[in-house]
Amino acid sequence: METVSENKCFGGVQGVYTHGSEACGCPMTFGLFLPEEARDGPVPVLWYLSGLTCTHENAMVKAGAQQWAAEQGIALVFPDTSPRGEGVADDEAYDLGVGAGFYVNATEKPWAPHYNMWDYVAEELPRLLGNNFALDMERQAITGHSMGGHGALTLAMGLAGRFRAVSAFAPIAHPSASDWGRKQLTAYLGADEGTWRRHDATLMMREHGFDGPILIDTGTDDQFIDLLRPEDFAQAVAERRQPATLRLQKGYDHSYFFVSSFMEEHVAYHAEALYA
Repeated sequence: METVSENKCFGGVQGVYTHGSEACGCPMTFGLFLPEEARDGPVPVLWYLSGLTCTHENAMVKAGAQQWAAEQGIALVFPDTSPRGEGVADDEAYDLGVGAGFYVNATEKPWAPHYNMWDYVAEELPRLLGNNFALDMERQAITGHSMGGHGALTLAMGLAGRFRAVSAFAPIAHPSASDWGRKQLTAYLGADEGTWRRHDATLMMREHGFDGPILIDTGTDDQFIDLLRPEDFAQAVAERRQPATLRLQKGYDHSYFFVSSFMEEHVAYHAEALYA
């Protein structure tokens, strides 16, 4: 692991690091914010998964999360959204390939050799973090935006007992019923829709649910709301009688102006679960 940069931030340190990834078969970069409390011992961890076209840097720079994480004594992890570099398959479309890993393990060519973002986020990066930083890996929570909201929800429901809380900003909530999903899941996982189920938050809610609290915000003026399908997830929550807070925020769109407007509430929500 190599240090790209470390900057003092709200009393703590915002770092950027690179390492060779076994899961993805290429170098990967991630951001990590450590609050001041990490100098004295391990602190709880909040993961932030970003959306289409993003790198580790988008949320790290635009979401305003460090201020609120510093107040709560929580670390923030900002993984990348896909493998990158020479030999990594890509597509000319913005919503497939580099920057669009969809947090799955690809089984289809040409994606399979590198696009193993589920294993990277679920296994490899947590192991690396736990071995190298003052993090309490027994206290984890997860959030994300858009494609990252999809990843946060599916990882939380798919890794039972891993995360104490999950939240999302404008998540792609029913990808198997959306053009933001069917295209990518077909490309990465093949045409058998049975293999998609563990990567569809609405279907996972119907079948598994989440043993903990859920918070989701979506803007009523989100320009992609028909692709996100929040109503499908809300129906699955109601059918399962899952404890959840699902909010439509009047006038907000899909941008980081929306994300940053509600970040304080999301961090406080996670802090309550992490310190319970």
